[in-house]
Amino acid sequence: MNKRIAVLVFPGTNSEEETARLLRDCGGDAHLVHWSRAQQLPTFDAYVLPGGFAYEDRIRAGAVAAHDVAMDHVIAGAQKGKLVLGICNGAQILLEAGLVPGTGKIRRPTAAFTRNGPVPHFVCTHVHVKLSIDPARSPITAVLPREAVIPSWTANGEGRLAASAEHLRELEDGNHVAFVYAHEDGSVDDSASPNQSALGIAGLVNRDGNVLALMPHPERDAWTFNHPDRRRGDAILAPSGGAVFFRSFVEAVRRA
Repeated sequence: MNKRIAVLVFPGTNSEEETARLLRDCGGDAHLVHWSRAQQLPTFDAYVLPGGFAYEDRIRAGAVAAHDVAMDHVIAGAQKGKLVLGICNGAQILLEAGLVPGTGKIRRPTAAFTRNGPVPHFVCTHVHVKLSIDPARSPITAVLPREAVIPSWTANGEGRLAASAEHLRELEDGNHVAFVYAHEDGSVDDSASPNQSALGIAGLVNRDGNVLALMPHPERDAWTFNHPDRRRGDAILAPSGGAVFFRSFVEAVRRA
């Protein structure tokens, strides 16, 4: 039997369809699960929290959704070792729920994705993220090449990672910084980040490696038709680009 992946839908989620479609195109058995059907979540083997504006980003992005009953099941699953992936708003929810980086108590966030800098406004631009941990550090990244560079889109108003200087050192020392913003050639400098994220952080992983929060959207650069050279060849609907990240997640679910 295929292992089933739940793609959670909160009020305001807007990236669930392409997220579920890409998971399926990469071989996963993905199903949309609305917040009103949270009781179904324990029957799934893995969870993906897609992008959007859950509960209108009231208080802080992800703060309300982190306390939704659906997250009770996600937290319980994560604590049992189930794989959990959060993208953009999903990443914000995971941080607000305390699942990532997971160095504090549940629902007591130790870091957050907050308003972009230097000017606090919505940023929508093409970016690249670079794997900055050993792929084996997390099952979700295990089949990616070392220092993989993945094309993505950033589309958020609160995508800048913020934490105290002490906690940022803890994130580095604990090997929690899973992805950083990079240039297409893999080089990393301050100009690669679209929002002045601390340490250039684009993604974080928890201590056990089974929960990963990624701020940019690889699913928005994941089929040939998304790319400038989309007219070349016949397979314009084939997964490519950012799909490599989803293939890695699906393979991790299979192995779990």
